[in-house]
Formats: sequence, structure tokens, C-alpha cells
Amino acid sequence: MTEHATDLESLRKRALEALTTARDRTAALTSCVDDRELMAQHSPLMSPLVWDLAHIGNQEELWLLRAVAGREAMRPEIDSVYDAFEHPRAERPSLPLLPPAEARRYAAEVRGRALDVLERIPLHGTRLTDAAFAFGMIAQHEQQHDETMLITHQLRKGPAALHAPPPPAAPADAAALPSEVLVPGGPFTMGTSTEPWALDNERPAHHRLVPDFWIDTVPVANGRYLRFMEDGGYQDERWWQSEGWAQVQANGLIAPLFWRREGGQWLTRRFGVTEPVRLDEPVLHVSWYEADAYARWAGRRLPTETEWEKAARHDPATGRSRRYPWGDADPAPEHANLGQRHLRPAPAGSYPAGQSPLGVRQLVGDVWEWTASDFLPYPGFAAFPYREYSEVFFGSDYKVLRGGSFAVDRVACRGTFRNWDYPIRRQIFAGFRTARDARDV
Repeated sequence: MTEHATDLESLRKRALEALTTARDRTAALTSCVDDRELMAQHSPLMSPLVWDLAHIGNQEELWLLRAVAGREAMRPEIDSVYDAFEHPRAERPSLPLLPPAEARRYAAEVRGRALDVLERIPLHGTRLTDAAFAFGMIAQHEQQHDETMLITHQLRKGPAALHAPPPPAAPADAAALPSEVLVPGGPFTMGTSTEPWALDNERPAHHRLVPDFWIDTVPVANGRYLRFMEDGGYQDERWWQSEGWAQVQANGLIAPLFWRREGGQWLTRRFGVTEPVRLDEPVLHVSWYEADAYARWAGRRLPTETEWEKAARHDPATGRSRRYPWGDADPAPEHANLGQRHLRPAPAGSYPAGQSPLGVRQLVGDVWEWTASDFLPYPGFAAFPYREYSEVFFGSDYKVLRGGSFAVDRVACRGTFRNWDYPIRRQIFAGFRTARDARDV
């Protein structure tokens, strides 16, 4: 077998593994509740789980069967129903959705045909097939919807339907870590032009110049956030952007989403289980406004997206940008808390094997991290393969999140990967870390 043929087989194997991993997770998220729960809308912020299930199949059909293989549409009459841009989430329960059994059959039939395409089609010659890009894109799309479905599970009422072991305890050196790390100023390469499955908003690679700055060694933990709350953070307008203060006042916010005070202690509800808030765990379910208010209260700020990526990828010894904080190797369990392996963040200071060259930890996994930056295109951006993935969201309405949470699979997580959401969003698995200018005393 030639080296080229070996590379192609390796690509097929990687694509098959990514698609299979995503589908196994989709099945786990949709088989643990009954049909009534699958059809219900558990929050107006989210779709019914059965919509996500059929949408996953429909997107796979659109891109792998129609666009890549040139096949006729299987169910053209449902394209509109599962068009995410045509129907807001709040309206989706009123659509003529496929019932659960039919949605499963449709997704399974699409997958069978897609795997046949993967086995036979040349993985070169077009932008969709080069390096199996379309297959990687669809695996990432399904994993992103799996994360969305996990959020729906967090919002649903009733007993726990999902179970997973807790993450390991914090390593012995966690308590002795410095509170912040100095990131030296200078140029670095941001984004990528070489990562084969990188999405359009991660491209192209380009140079950025960043002054010296300090960044938290670990994400802000519940214990630190609780001090902000106890100091009247939610009652003091000084710390808040005007829009954030309006949200606090209108909704009576006093703590992160899912927290409540009972019997003299703070409790949180996680996937149907109520438990005491763990002080050493990264804070979760806070909006950008809450993260920004905390940073102001602490005399700091949120890092920009550029600063975050430099802290995560730049290797001062070589001057190059890594794929991940720990290097170029794909994520392994010792590097980061990913893939719904645990249903919570690991304690702050965990995963020393996954730290950056400068010693910053947990930049990947555990919690998405809000940054100070609006979601904007990189210089030289070109939409591919469709405008609606990124381009239509560019602007000041959305803030960038980086790093990926415990709910993110490794196929949809890189040092260059960009997430975005409205700054009011709290149901997502988001936390943050803070930064400051090096000249600040």
C-alpha cells in the first residue's frame, strides 16, 4: 500500500470514529428519557430533543448525501421543518416534527448511506472532500447538538436521567499554584490555515501583536465567586454594564443560574440532583455580564480573545503556536475534561498534563470561558461552506467563548475553536477567568 493510500485510509478511519462517537452520544442522550419527554419543550430557550435528533440526520443528509455524493433528497418535505434559521427554538414544538421512532429511523438510514459514501468516495478533489472535511464538519455539528441536548437535560425538571462518575480530586499541587501567570508580549500566530477540520471562523492564520498581560492560572472557582456575592456584587451597580444591571434588576439575580440558598448554605441543581455548591469547582452558568461584573469587582478584566489564544497556544521557547495548550497531540483523558466523561467541571487546578507552556491550566475542557471580545471575522475570512455557520452572526451582539466545557467532544475542540453567544446567556456551560495589563499594580 502506498503512503498516499495509507493516509487516505487513516482519514477514513478518523472520520468513521468521529461520526460513530457522535452518534453513540446522541443515542445516549435520547434513549434515557421516554417519548413524551423527547417531544416536550423543557425551556423556550431550547428545542425539543426530538427536533435535535432529526435535525442531526437532516444536516447529514444535506451535506454528505446530497452535497458530497450528489444523491437525490430522501425527505425534501422536512428540510424546512429542520432548518434552524427558518424556525426559532421557541416555535419548534408547533412544527410537524417526526415522532421519536420515525426520527430515529430517518437518522439511522441517513447514517447507513453516509458510511457507504465515506467508504467509496475519493477524499480529494473538492473542498468538501479534501481531508474528509465534510465528514469532520458533520461530526462536529452532531457533537455541538449533543452539547445543546445536554443543556436541555440540565433544564428539564424531574429525576436524573444521566449518570457519570465524578472527575478526579484536585492534584496535590493545586493549592500551591500561583494565582496568575505573566504572558510575555510580542507577536504570535492566531487562527489556523492548516488544521484540516477547522471551521471557517477559525481561518486563516494571521499574526497578532499582544502586549504583556497577566492571566488567571485557573478558571474562577465558586469560592472566589461567592466572595463577590457576599460583598454585595449583585446589589452594587458600579460593577455592571448597563445592560447587565438591567438583567439583574429585571430578573432578581443574586447568584449563578441553578443556585439557591437553603439552610444556611448554597445549593445547586445539576442534571436532576441537588447538591451543595463545591467551592473548588470552576463557577458555571454565569452570563458574560456576570463574568464582567466579577472581573471589575476584583480589579481585573476579562481577557480578550487574542490574549486567551496566546495564553493557550503560544510556546515562548519555539515561538510557534500549538494545536492545544499541551502540544499537537489530540486530547487524551489526562489532558482535559471533555466528552461528557464527567457531568461537571473538575476542581480548579486539575489536569497538570494539559497545561500551557507558561503553566496556565484548564484552558481546554471543564467550562467555556467568556472573553471580552465581540464575535468578528479574522482578516481574510471567507465563508465556507455556507454563510449561516459564522458570517451571519458576526458583530457586537455576540461575545466569544473559548476552550470548551466538559460537554464538548474533542472533535469540536481545538486551541483555535471559537464559540459565541449572547452575553445574557446563562444556561450554557460557561465560566471564565480574568486578566490584567502587566503595567497594572
